[in-house]
Amino acid sequence: METETAFDRSRFEIVAPRTFEDLRIGEVFRAPSRTLTDAHASAFQVVSADNHPVHYDAEWARAHGHSAPVVHGLQVLAFTAPGATLFPHVIGEVFVAFSSLSCEFHVEVHAGDTLYSQLEIIELTPSGDNGLVTTAVSVHNQRGELVLSGRHGYLLRRTVADEQRWRHAASNGGR
Repeated sequence: METETAFDRSRFEIVAPRTFEDLRIGEVFRAPSRTLTDAHASAFQVVSADNHPVHYDAEWARAHGHSAPVVHGLQVLAFTAPGATLFPHVIGEVFVAFSSLSCEFHVEVHAGDTLYSQLEIIELTPSGDNGLVTTAVSVHNQRGELVLSGRHGYLLRRTVADEQRWRHAASNGGR
């Protein structure tokens, strides 16, 4: 019989947290695939207040050269949210800010499309007590077409405690 111990919320981690220094260029964080439905598009229309008929009127969309209503670009961009991956769990203790975002849209998305998104660390830039993590973000559809590409920037605290202890010890003759 196992002995009962007090629950410790601090030990209930999805993944072991890491520091800026633990991250590596080339690491990839993928989100589970998602198939968009008309309900998703309708919900986004309510949240965004975007009422352009290209997003909800099938006849209008076809009359203007689209095969179906087009999922809003900002909704597709939302698929790059880092919280859909393990990335925020990995950096949770050192996260300071989501500092930048850029993207390009390449292919239309429609209800019924399945999207696959990922973030890949492409740059790690130390800067004093902080560091900037730049990720390339991408979203592909079920046909393997690149739907969206871009970059995110995240500001993280660096672990400078060891360096500060070393400097303090060095200035005190190793004590």
